[in-house]
Amino acid sequence: MVKLSTVKWGFIGCGEVTEKKSGPAFPLVEHSEVVAVMSRDKNKAESYAKRHNIKKFYSDAQALIEDPDVNAIYIATPPSSHATYAVMAMKAGKPVYVEKPLAISYEECTRINRISRLLDIPCFVAYYRRYLPYFQKVKELVNEGRIGKVLSVQMRLVVPPRELDYNSTNLPWRLQPDVAGGGGYFYDLAGHQFDLIQYMFGDIIEAEGFCCNMENIYKVQDTFNAAFRFANGLTGSASWCFVAHESSRADKIEILGDKGTIVFSVYNYLPIRVFSESGNEEITIPNPKHVQMALIQQIVNHLRGEGICDCDSISATPSNWVLDKILGKF
Repeated sequence: MVKLSTVKWGFIGCGEVTEKKSGPAFPLVEHSEVVAVMSRDKNKAESYAKRHNIKKFYSDAQALIEDPDVNAIYIATPPSSHATYAVMAMKAGKPVYVEKPLAISYEECTRINRISRLLDIPCFVAYYRRYLPYFQKVKELVNEGRIGKVLSVQMRLVVPPRELDYNSTNLPWRLQPDVAGGGGYFYDLAGHQFDLIQYMFGDIIEAEGFCCNMENIYKVQDTFNAAFRFANGLTGSASWCFVAHESSRADKIEILGDKGTIVFSVYNYLPIRVFSESGNEEITIPNPKHVQMALIQQIVNHLRGEGICDCDSISATPSNWVLDKILGKF
């Protein structure tokens, strides 16, 4: 792969994620700039470009990919188009940064990986939580043996339905199977959870689940339960419900050890709680202003030949495998 001196990004998609979570960080990273954006809605692309001082805008993805001023592609569309755009970009010789989940199926992920390896073009994935100080602290606590030998991992995510979920004529894209890959909010949100625990404990090699639609607010499943086993023998369990009463709301991962327990959240960033033989502790770690900035910096360093970013499509694919196993896709 040719090293880049300045990474000149073209955005495919300019929706909410680029407005808040990711977009503002790109020009703040040294040797990184955004030179073009694309949306199928030309007016939306033009508006985004003007508001963010970006010179070029497109309504055609291929035109943006072929722009000679663009040397790297950020894909911020719903998952159904991730694989198509990623392959298009890599075949044009341009590295890719894709929003999570990498694709709508494990099969599509393996296709992306084949092209990436064949062409020697990297594809990175936005599992940015790996690089946030909050989760790095959790990993540090585990590695230093604060709770002794890890015995089990237990996860729970429970939220009430949103007002939009009742809109049968204009459902959120996460509830549209052909766009999000099936599994509703589970396929979008559980990926971050599984990426984090696999980042800490290695790949999951067995997973089974039960999925159902308990409330029938929308057509896809709303409640999920699963068990899984890592390659090192560690086991875990998890449950998700996206239609529960407010009183059941929960966002936590518990790491159980023979000398204590670590409890943390994935989306709410509640204080990390450590229960151990030496006493109980709460650790508060605030997020940086732009949560994707650390990962984007790692990607830019990688493309400049100044480091290695391990948050790539190959490392992201096991999470899709687990999600598909729980959903019974194979």
